[in-house]
Amino acid sequence: MPQKAARPRLIQAMIDAFSLPDLRRRILITFGILVVFRLIAHIPVPKVDSNALASVFQNNSLYGMLDMFSGGALRNFSVAAMGVYPYITASIVMTLMTPVIPRLQALSQEGEAGRNKINLITHWITIPLAALSGYGQLVLLQRASPPAIGATTPLETIAVILSLVAGTMFLVWLGEQITEYGIGNGISIIIFAGILAGIPTQIGQGILAGEQGQYIGLAVFVALALATTFFIVIFTEAHRRIPVQYAKSIFRGGKMYRQSGSSYIPLRVNTAGMIPLIFSMAIVVFPGIIASYFMNASSESPNFWNHIYNIFNSSAPMPLGLVYWGLYFLLVIGFAFFYTTVVFQQQDLPGVLQRQGGFVPGIRPGKQTQTYLNNVIMRITWAGALFLALVAILPFLAQRITNVQALQLSSTGLLIVVGVVLDTMKQMEAQLAMRRYEGFIK
Repeated sequence: MPQKAARPRLIQAMIDAFSLPDLRRRILITFGILVVFRLIAHIPVPKVDSNALASVFQNNSLYGMLDMFSGGALRNFSVAAMGVYPYITASIVMTLMTPVIPRLQALSQEGEAGRNKINLITHWITIPLAALSGYGQLVLLQRASPPAIGATTPLETIAVILSLVAGTMFLVWLGEQITEYGIGNGISIIIFAGILAGIPTQIGQGILAGEQGQYIGLAVFVALALATTFFIVIFTEAHRRIPVQYAKSIFRGGKMYRQSGSSYIPLRVNTAGMIPLIFSMAIVVFPGIIASYFMNASSESPNFWNHIYNIFNSSAPMPLGLVYWGLYFLLVIGFAFFYTTVVFQQQDLPGVLQRQGGFVPGIRPGKQTQTYLNNVIMRITWAGALFLALVAILPFLAQRITNVQALQLSSTGLLIVVGVVLDTMKQMEAQLAMRRYEGFIK
């Protein structure tokens, strides 16, 4: 039809998606669940002083970054203040422990039933992690100056922690409903929605920076964000294709014939995704969090813990800032190689190829194939690790280059947003392709 051909492909793909009842239902379910998530993010726990809480987040860049990932839930200290991050932590722990514990390794090889059992264990681990995280946040906000949360009795403390745990588990359940009945990975979309909810605040801060005469710095900041997004897309999709030959036998007319087919194994340049950033950030902020329990107030003389807090602080002045960001840079590289090795060993590609009758041309199956693939993945991981490390210190570089202190360019947030958008578009592309419609990706 002429009118259909005249429309841009993206708009036409969206129209086609809504014209399909099943796909339209999935999209509406996803949006409906996200609305519920945003409502929960504005239900605060008892005894919260909103003015003092706003002051704490204004004076602490770490809290501001964590609040962005929770979509404002942490700034309100709502029942969803912890978000789904305790579940993410539990999933990472299970991923690392699966190849170490024989029982978990056996479960991972039992197909769908084994994966369901591992998922159940992950849910149980999430509960104590959410309780510990919630208690830590409660204590820190009570010790803030001024206190963002009033003193609580033991019973009130238990009630607050249970509320935070319930909020986290409810968000995890919402994410699973999106995965089953909606579009995309539900947990990732919950995080994605939280990050997007903070964009209006970022825009307001950008306008404020413009009103203060920082037009050039603001323009450079926006250009840097766009360039980073472009390279994140490239490195997220980049992979090395390893050619594979498959030989199979066909019995025809009383004779055995051998046929061969070719394919390839896509080895991703950034196999670890955003996990190295999360691991590294947890390590570099941990000393500062511990120090905040023991350091003196700002009105008193600084003690040893005040110096530790100042060193392990993302907003520390130069040259102390180099300690934080330099350690962050090196840890990201180290964890990128570590996590890639763990994931690659779990996949057992040489064993899968041998069982399916496949082989890499010029490489013998078995030990030589394993050595070859390990060498390839280690070489390409250098590119992914260095890219992740540069993205990790991007907030530091952006503020130094642009001198715009009011805005925060979150590298982890950009990785999550780009990854979720690409994954969701691919899933919708597959849904449209099954029904012989043109999709989003050309």
